[in-house]
Amino acid sequence: MTATKQIQNLADKTFATLCSAIITGEIKAGSKISEPELSAQLHVSRASLREAIGRLEACKLVTRKANIGARVISLSQQSLLEIYQIREALEGMAARQAAENASHKEITQLHQLLEHHNKETQKINGARYFQHTGDLDFHYHVVQCSHNQHLINLLGKDLYHLMRMYRYQFGSVSQRVAPALEEHSYVIHAIQAGDGELAELLMRNHIRRSRDNIMTLISEPLS
Repeated sequence: MTATKQIQNLADKTFATLCSAIITGEIKAGSKISEPELSAQLHVSRASLREAIGRLEACKLVTRKANIGARVISLSQQSLLEIYQIREALEGMAARQAAENASHKEITQLHQLLEHHNKETQKINGARYFQHTGDLDFHYHVVQCSHNQHLINLLGKDLYHLMRMYRYQFGSVSQRVAPALEEHSYVIHAIQAGDGELAELLMRNHIRRSRDNIMTLISEPLS
């Protein structure tokens, strides 16, 4: 293995580790990232760490300024509202295009995914509905079913980790487990029926309800 490839592999692992820690709040929002401390803690070179931090910056999880360094983004009501506004518009569009483009296999996978989520939430008595990454994420999967590469890039790459950070850190206070699962079911059936207009409407309403629920629960700016 070349030195460049080794650095890349370490950067990938470091990115995954730091990304998870930021999303779950293990590394607190707004906290400064110390390269010397993290390099020693994760047993990686500064080169690998800097590359990983650069990717975190591209994912909007970290901001970096000259002579100041890197810092995890701060969560705010305004940022949350703006993200949900983007999600409502773009994921609504994705649901419409999924109704037009999704294959029979993809729709079957959506049904299986929802069944899996129902079983998982029953295990914890509906206390929390947090989805994992990739194909285990209902919203991510609907976007993939749109077959629109620009939407996939915007929602599956550029904003994906930032949205997951908000969804995770606010998910524990949500009382919308049962309604969210039911709304997901409605979206799937609209996609299966090939009704793009209804699929978009249902997805937009679903995201708007989630947004309104979270905004109601937040009484003051987050620190």
